[in-house]
Amino acid sequence: KVDPKDYLLSGLKDETVGRLPGKVAGQQFLIQDCENCNIYIFDHSATVTIDDCTNCVIFLGPVKGSVFFRNCRDCRCALACQQFRVRDCRKLEVFLCCATQPIIESSTNIKFGCFQWYYPELAFQFKDAGLSIFNNTWSNVHDFTPVSGELNWSLLPEDAVVQDRVPLPTTEELKAVRISTEANRSIVPVSRGQRQKSSDESCLVVLFAGDYTIANARKLIDEMVNKGFFLVQTKEVSMKAEDAQRVFREKAADFLPLLNKGPVIALEFNGDGAVEGCQLIVNETFNGTKMFVSESKETASADVDSFYNFADIQMGI
Repeated sequence: KVDPKDYLLSGLKDETVGRLPGKVAGQQFLIQDCENCNIYIFDHSATVTIDDCTNCVIFLGPVKGSVFFRNCRDCRCALACQQFRVRDCRKLEVFLCCATQPIIESSTNIKFGCFQWYYPELAFQFKDAGLSIFNNTWSNVHDFTPVSGELNWSLLPEDAVVQDRVPLPTTEELKAVRISTEANRSIVPVSRGQRQKSSDESCLVVLFAGDYTIANARKLIDEMVNKGFFLVQTKEVSMKAEDAQRVFREKAADFLPLLNKGPVIALEFNGDGAVEGCQLIVNETFNGTKMFVSESKETASADVDSFYNFADIQMGI
């Protein structure tokens, strides 16, 4: 029998508390009236509501539905969810993975960065919550209540260190979780999102469903980032034949049989020489694995736009 008190943190002050992997197991969770607390939920949950919290550090493992902050201030968070909403809050910093457009309302000084976190159980928790590590619109924020001449939200500096803002837990119980906040170990690929691009040249890569697709995507990201290119955005989405015709154009026939195997993973890289650099890595490292890679610098921007336009429409973004 489920006891609601196991899924509630309320009225705490100056405490470090949390839940270990396996202890929430997809239930709803509520955090309310906490002050100067460090809170870590190292499990997946259905929804999480955070009300009236001040000066707290909050980590949330994957949330199948929504995370809703109401009337909170001076909090620093890292979390992954399907929907993210903030209302009547001020001064929040959020390292976010969100499958849909994050929404703020009647709030000020909300800062966003890309989710960057690892522990061994996290990948399975994403699966249990029905979230893809590649669907992350962390920087595509919608403000329901904009104020003329003011910006209620911004992006954290690109060199912001996650651990400086969301420190690792210090209690013996929670230290048992083997955490890393290194970018190259993050379960969610660290993307630049809507930050200013460093170059006019982007490159689209599409990987097709198979046993090693996620591993291949991660390896390609590592190789490209190590060569100085930037990962702008990622997407995992199902494609129909007409989508393939639009994105792959004359090459569509090569890829149509692969669409039935499952969703594709798309990656956008940016940087001078990104197209050639990506083609080299794909030919050397993934020889024999069928992928779509932009053919030239001239066509690459159109590739990126046509893919993400269709993907965003399909996902309702």
